[in-house]
Amino acid sequence: MTGSGYTAARAIAPRVEAHFARLLAAERSSPILRQASLPDAVAIEAIIDAAFWASLRREEGYVPKISLALLSPEQAVHPLIFERALALKPSALARVAPAVERPGIHLGVWPEKGALHVWGTTRSIPTFCFVLEVIAPGLLVVKHHRSEGGKFVNVAVLEGDQVKVIDEQASNLPDCPTLLTSLLGLDRASTRPGTSNILVQLAVSMRAHERGGSLLVVPAGTGTWRESIVEPISYSVVPVFSELAERARDASAVERDEPDEDGVRRRLWQDALNEAIHAVAGLTAVDGASVLTDRHEVLAFGAKIGRRDGWPAIEKIVVTEPIEGGAAAIVHPTRLGGTRHLSAAQFVQDQRDALALVASQDGRFTVFAWSPCEDMVHAHRVEALLL
Repeated sequence: MTGSGYTAARAIAPRVEAHFARLLAAERSSPILRQASLPDAVAIEAIIDAAFWASLRREEGYVPKISLALLSPEQAVHPLIFERALALKPSALARVAPAVERPGIHLGVWPEKGALHVWGTTRSIPTFCFVLEVIAPGLLVVKHHRSEGGKFVNVAVLEGDQVKVIDEQASNLPDCPTLLTSLLGLDRASTRPGTSNILVQLAVSMRAHERGGSLLVVPAGTGTWRESIVEPISYSVVPVFSELAERARDASAVERDEPDEDGVRRRLWQDALNEAIHAVAGLTAVDGASVLTDRHEVLAFGAKIGRRDGWPAIEKIVVTEPIEGGAAAIVHPTRLGGTRHLSAAQFVQDQRDALALVASQDGRFTVFAWSPCEDMVHAHRVEALLL
């Protein structure tokens, strides 16, 4: 292999450039202190090409997992700068990968003497900076940083010769849940700490434990959801577990605080929030469903879902994926998976003010919500947004 010729890189580069051009043009008037430079198609293609071939290499038996960010050293905060920049080549990326595989560390890429080079590393990047992350061999994700923090927003997913471009208009679908809007990075209010961004982080953590799981989100202060649960519940939680709810409420106080110079207070709060999120997401690894209120209080886990008395068995759902060119399909819920998906779809049909988040062991992730427009359960396939 010469490290060149990944045709998907050339095909996707102009579309990615156009996406970032629209994004940066819309934010030009925003009072953002550090804003990224517009990546051009040539640079985008070169970075994707090098990262793809690097992902297929092994360094001492390990698969390179790296994140590349297109920015100059001057645009970074506390950058680690190499005395001699590295050529943007698969071999160089694979060799340096062990030093930068931990989350939050990016290899900085910028033109030098007419060619792209890796100048060093950074943990802080500008808003809307072009980022390419290597997830697995042949699996790459183009993303950018949110201005509000939280999970990065995915722009495109490349897996071998398959390319999925995230549909920016997906949030305009009728009855689109706020969780999906937040994952698309289109609803600024929803990405604030303590709101649906909590569900986004729970979804990411659920997917990360790789055991599969179901999370039912029900209205607080009601017990109607129990009509769709087989009694007794294996692990009912009394009193409710409220640590995640308390951390979410603390977000308002953190935002009101005068910013300390090194951001210690915010980091301590974020660390505590992350621990609570992982604790709740870990419950979903137990057989059965976890139940969470829309105020982020844990009510139960290991719950078995049953059909609500007097309600029909679910026969069909509408399925969509928020990618360009994707078409809605009406299928039986078993087409999405096994018992876990079927029971989650049945729960949402019977409890129409609830959401069901379902992670599969193979990495697929589905959000089930009731659609009044379609008068049936709507399954949103969102794994492309969670990588």
